[in-house]
Amino acid sequence: MEQVIRLLVKGRVQGVGFRAFAESTARRLGVAGWARNLPTGDVEILARVTPENRQSFLDAIRRGPQLSRVDDVQTGPPLPGHECPVRGFSAVG
Repeated sequence: MEQVIRLLVKGRVQGVGFRAFAESTARRLGVAGWARNLPTGDVEILARVTPENRQSFLDAIRRGPQLSRVDDVQTGPPLPGHECPVRGFSAVG
């Protein structure tokens, strides 16, 4: 059964290709959703995961791309008004 989760990724995650990394990882694992930079310097991800791909996606996000430094990944339910696509993943501004 699919679940929509919100990830808040903290650390050195802007300007290092993190959103593109999240997008390529999501596409490889079949995860739908989006990633965007926040004014706080964090990256927010909304992801539609299955029990089969959830842990692999979370593990990859916790590692991040080579130039990043992930200090913390907070997970929780989506915020009110946040919509998660059923297919595809995009890295938005």
